Amino acid sequence: MLRDKNLIPLSHQHQRALALCVRIDRASPIADADVASWQAEIAQLFKTEIAIHFAAEEEIIFPKAQHFAEMNPLVEELLFDHAALRAAFEVAVAQNMSAQDVSAIAQRLSTHIRKEERQLFERLQQLLNTAELASIGQKLESALKDAEQSCALPIEATRLRPAR
Repeated sequence: MLRDKNLIPLSHQHQRALALCVRIDRASPIADADVASWQAEIAQLFKTEIAIHFAAEEEIIFPKAQHFAEMNPLVEELLFDHAALRAAFEVAVAQNMSAQDVSAIAQRLSTHIRKEERQLFERLQQLLNTAELASIGQKLESALKDAEQSCALPIEATRLRPAR
């Protein structure tokens, strides 16, 4: 199903986070010498986009989904994911990650994003009418205004290199 235009700002942020996850996956195993660079990039993405993104979902999307009893287990699971991911991001902010932590956060974030895109957003588009989706879009525009709106270029240490 095509993404409703009112949910696209969240989907664009998902794409940027997934791009980081893919780069981490392709760079794995992460060399110990590169851990600081990776966690700096992870921490930067959290501060400039993901923290704002999580808050918008928790304040706008999840409450709307919880109006439907069938969505409650999924929302509870996503809230649990947010809490676990926030804790992992705080480890990155504190510069206390190991190489395994870098890979683990990428895997968890990727799984979480795919769950939101494939389950939450798809079902909300089926359950909500055009006016409800438009209302969500207006609220998201305001909630996401302080978030980064473009991909940050990776630093040299986290840039993917061509296969040899």
